[in-house]
Amino acid sequence: MDNPNDHEPTEEITEALKNNDAASAAAMIQEYLEKQDNIPLNIAITGESGSGKSTFVNAFRGVDNKDERAAPTGCVETTMEVTAYPHPNYPNVTLWDLPGIGTTNFPADEYLEHVGFEKFDFFIIISTSRFTENDVKLAQEIQKMGKKFYFVRSKIDDNLRAAEKSQREFNKEKTLERIRQNCVQGLQKQGVESPKVFLISSFDLHLYDFQLLQEIMERELPAHKRNALLFAIPTINLEIVNKKKKAFQAKIKYQALNSALVAAVPIPGLSIAADLGMLVIFTTQYKNGFGLDSKSLQKLADSTHVPLSDLQAVMTSPLAANVINKELIIKVISMSATATALMAAEEGLRFIPLIGTIAAMSASYASVYKILNDCLNMLAEDAQKVLKKALGLNTSV
Repeated sequence: MDNPNDHEPTEEITEALKNNDAASAAAMIQEYLEKQDNIPLNIAITGESGSGKSTFVNAFRGVDNKDERAAPTGCVETTMEVTAYPHPNYPNVTLWDLPGIGTTNFPADEYLEHVGFEKFDFFIIISTSRFTENDVKLAQEIQKMGKKFYFVRSKIDDNLRAAEKSQREFNKEKTLERIRQNCVQGLQKQGVESPKVFLISSFDLHLYDFQLLQEIMERELPAHKRNALLFAIPTINLEIVNKKKKAFQAKIKYQALNSALVAAVPIPGLSIAADLGMLVIFTTQYKNGFGLDSKSLQKLADSTHVPLSDLQAVMTSPLAANVINKELIIKVISMSATATALMAAEEGLRFIPLIGTIAAMSASYASVYKILNDCLNMLAEDAQKVLKKALGLNTSV
C-alpha cells in the first residue's frame, strides 16, 4: 500500500509560488526531499546458526567481512542478540542480524515477539542446506502476522564446487535446478505453499538468484519504500544502474527548483555558492549510489576477479576518478557552454528592475537542472562501463 503522506507536493509548491511565498515553497521542497531520503526500510535476516546470515548482511550493504562496520562472521553462531547494521551510505536502510531460532529457547511465535517482528518490512530466512522444521514454523508465523518472507539457500558456490568434483558429467544449470527443486519440495512437504527459494553466494551477488530476489522484494514492497531498497542494493547489473538513474533523475526538478528559490535572494554570489555546495552533495550521492566509490569498486574487483585498475581504466568522466568537491564541479560546469552561460547570466539578471528576480530564478533552475543531469549521465555511463568490464560483457555496446 502506498503512503499518502509521501505524495509529490507539486500543487502545494505551485500555490505557494503564486502567492509569492518563496520561503514556504522552499520549506516544502526541503521537507519532501528529506522525507524521501529518510524513508525507513528494515530487513530481518534469520536462520539456523552458521547459515551465513552475517556474511549476507555484509554483502548486501557492500561491506567487506573484515571491515570495522561488518557483522561478525564465523563457523559458529555469532549472533546472540538482535543487532542492527545500517547501510553505510543509506542509514535509513537497516539490516537486522537476528539470532538463529535454533539457538534460542523461544518457540516460533514467541521468537518473533522477542525480536520485535513489527518493525521489519520483510524477512529473509537463510539456510546452507535443507530448510528445517524451525525455519518452516518461523515462516508460517511470519505469514500469520501479514509479513513477507523469502527463503535463501546460501553458499551455493560451495555446493557447485563440491558437485563438480564428485560428478562425472557436471552440468552447472542442472545442478542449480536440482538444488532449487530439492529446497522447494522439502518446504512443500513441511506445509509451505508456493515457497520462494533463491540460490545465492554472498561473495558473488552478481551470479545466481540475487537479481531475482531483488526484483521480487522491490515489487512486493509498498511503492514509497521501493527507492529505499533500490538505492541500498548493490549495483550488480545494468538494469539496476538504469533504475537508480531514473530514481535520481526524478528528484532533479525539485533540487533545481530549490536553487531557483535561493536565486530570488538579492545577495551577489549567494546563489552560485549555494548551488556549488548542493551540486557536490548530490553528485556524490550519484557516485556512491552507482558503486563508483573506491570501496565499492574494490569489492566488485575482488568478487569478479577483474583487476581494480582495469575497472578504473574504462571510466571516462572526471567525476568517477576523483574526489568530488567544488573545484571539480566548476571544472565539469566549464565543459558545458550552456551551463556556464546560464550561471553567468543569473548574476547579471537579478539586478534588472521588475523582471530581474524571475529571470535570475529561471536561469538558476535551468543551469542546475542541466548540470545535475550532465553529472548523472556521466556517472551512469561510467557505472555501465565498469559493470560490463567486470562481467565480461561487450563494452562497445
